[in-house]
Amino acid sequence: MNINVNFDNVVRKIKPQHCVNNGPLVGIGSQKRSNFETYKAARIPYARTHDASEWIDYGGEFVVDIHSIFRDFDANPYDPSSYSFAVTDVYVQRVQEAGTETFYRLGERIEHQVMKHRTIVPKDFKKWAVICEHIIRHYNCGWANGFYYGIKYWEIWNEPDLDKEDVPSHLRKCWSGTDAQFYEFYETAAVHLKKCFPDLMIGGPAIAHNTGAWLDKFLKHMTENGKKVPIDFFSWHWYGSNPKKIVDRAKIVREKLDKAGYADSESHLNEWNYVKSWGEDWINSILTMISLKGAAFNVACMCEGQKAGIDMMMYYDASPCAMNGLWDFYTWYPIKGYYSIYAFADIYELGTEVETTSDDDDIYVVGAKNDDGKKALIISYYTDEDGKEDKTLTIDLDGYDGEITEIYTVDDGHDYTLTDTQSDNRLNITMKPNTFVVLKNK
Repeated sequence: MNINVNFDNVVRKIKPQHCVNNGPLVGIGSQKRSNFETYKAARIPYARTHDASEWIDYGGEFVVDIHSIFRDFDANPYDPSSYSFAVTDVYVQRVQEAGTETFYRLGERIEHQVMKHRTIVPKDFKKWAVICEHIIRHYNCGWANGFYYGIKYWEIWNEPDLDKEDVPSHLRKCWSGTDAQFYEFYETAAVHLKKCFPDLMIGGPAIAHNTGAWLDKFLKHMTENGKKVPIDFFSWHWYGSNPKKIVDRAKIVREKLDKAGYADSESHLNEWNYVKSWGEDWINSILTMISLKGAAFNVACMCEGQKAGIDMMMYYDASPCAMNGLWDFYTWYPIKGYYSIYAFADIYELGTEVETTSDDDDIYVVGAKNDDGKKALIISYYTDEDGKEDKTLTIDLDGYDGEITEIYTVDDGHDYTLTDTQSDNRLNITMKPNTFVVLKNK
């Protein structure tokens, strides 16, 4: 199997594909569990705040969501006493202290329970937007004894398309209203917030899966009659088992944004993970997420996302839930998937992607360099098929002057451990299925 790398051929900048949903965890009271230090060490660029209110470790019912902060919708949105910021202040502060930027989702968590409390259509769209305005002012402008964090990304809602319109409104998990109501809601909020904060990135709406008719109608509403509602970034979700499907979805999103006049809008895949199915294979999907195979899948997805030109990817989830394949659920110690995020940070920090090609569909690779002569490759051998054999890779390095290469391995016996050094422009390494390596010049 052959990989060709040309360090002289610059492709594009490395995008932040190793972002996550949610911030570091710190134990409650005398429970001293914490992943703060390992979270910080992973150098995660952005943490999206969606579903933080699911977890008591972050503050539960009192954190992040509009419903959590502005607890009485009939209150005065211009009065600081109408807001309860204290718990969210701690959450955001921990994210910032970990060296990660907050990507703030304005809206509500998903509701799986029978009776919905948060995802009911707001009764006054403009007032909802004004509430969001003052949350932004609190964290960026010091309002209500607030902060000056300079949070850049503010996302309106989450997965309004998750349930079809024929699902009874009281059973819909993210948006209880019609599609048309949501389009109006998004327009009202986006226009107001962009007017208040022209330098911030206002976008959304974090669609679950409908890149077909739903997206077409959404974009049509945003541009009809000569208007252009702000969509500084368009966010969307993908769960699956074939990383190459990310490229297909990204292409559809990009083409539709460009055609609608949003060529400058960023494309954010801000929820993704391994899911074979949400039904009979759900348990096996969870077991894969927390396994070495899940770690190799993560690297493969980030490599594909980088080459697809996605502007940002956010793994779901770093919260203490079943879909966290980065830290152990009980101890919060790193598991194999953690090293996928950690390793991609080494690639991201170099800044510039270089040309790489592979003649094997199971091998995923991204190469990078910086202006100081540092070079690196990340390579994943990911497969969703059982019984695959080890593969020996021949790696040809153009623009490489016989430098010593260090090889760091993540497999059953190694956690991003230096396992070999070679000194040549042609390298040979053997990889087991569902493992990954990082190669760095010394």
